[in-house]
Amino acid sequence: MSVEGTWDLSISTPVGTIKAVVELRRQHGVLTGVAHGAGEEVPLAELAFDGPRLTWRQAVTQPMRLNLAFAVTVDGDNLIGTSRAGRLPASKVTGRRRATRPTTEH
Repeated sequence: MSVEGTWDLSISTPVGTIKAVVELRRQHGVLTGVAHGAGEEVPLAELAFDGPRLTWRQAVTQPMRLNLAFAVTVDGDNLIGTSRAGRLPASKVTGRRRATRPTTEH
């Protein structure tokens, strides 16, 4: 099972739904990633994939400064799980992997 690709996430928080994009790549056998949302780009830390469970941490400054911990289950091109910021209640996370453009060889 692979998790590489671009994922569109929806995070249901007490202050509303937040949309984010997570890009996951494998470089030299190591899974790396960045998240885009609220006008910022942040690297993913402690990224681990133990199929089907995917976990990571990230810091955000918008809409407020938070350290987030994500734990999701990947099922094909979909994921579902939670995001937690410290002692705050967990927020539901859903996501869908974007379709990759087919490559044509000539």
